[in-house]
Amino acid sequence: MNHVRALLAIPMIAGLALATPAVAHPRLVASTPSATSIVRAPTRITLTFSEKLMAQLSGIDLTMTGMPGMANHAPMKVTGLQISVSNGGKTLMAALPHPLSSGTYEVRWHAVSADTHRIEGQVAFTVT
Repeated sequence: MNHVRALLAIPMIAGLALATPAVAHPRLVASTPSATSIVRAPTRITLTFSEKLMAQLSGIDLTMTGMPGMANHAPMKVTGLQISVSNGGKTLMAALPHPLSSGTYEVRWHAVSADTHRIEGQVAFTVT
């Protein structure tokens, strides 16, 4: 009889182990400017994620990676960004200190949601 109970208990224990809530990582669902886009003098960058972010642990770095007419342009970090979170905590925004000049740019972002795992990525775009 105890042997039968033990056999019946195994599926129940396995079911409980599998019933723990799933925790998803945030993923980037939209960006402005969008990846590989060509835009004119943006003054803001927005990244929208699938999950609510922890604002104090999420951020954006912006680098100018190329300048028209300069074949060997060293990457230059854009400073003075004002970072904030909106849209119920799902949109990470960077207000720029001035409109971006012509060139190529890379946005490197990191995002942390309730699961506390840091996710990173990048979006590149061109300004004309």
